[in-house]
Amino acid sequence: MQTFIFFLLAALGEISGCYAFWAWLRLGKSIFWIIPGILALMSYAFALAKVDTSNAGRAYAAYGGFYIFLSLFLLWLVEGVKPDKWDLLGVTFSLVGTIVILFSPHRQ
Repeated sequence: MQTFIFFLLAALGEISGCYAFWAWLRLGKSIFWIIPGILALMSYAFALAKVDTSNAGRAYAAYGGFYIFLSLFLLWLVEGVKPDKWDLLGVTFSLVGTIVILFSPHRQ
């Protein structure tokens, strides 16, 4: 369960940090938007480093499904764009991949 919490925190940090840069560069917001953006990206890196796995690459790969899921949820919640059936199919595939990566027996 702790892994899922760290994935959620990482996704929130990454999405909000990247959005801060998007807002500055694409929406004409103040350059000062990048300060909380950098802090959010630091929280993303910290949370992902706390995932209980022996390999960084495996943690990053498994995290991808959570990132995609939360991105589509925030697309709907923040931007008002409801994910369509193709978005939902894609996130389903990615979450299945996350489960396979996290719960399969791996050789060391």
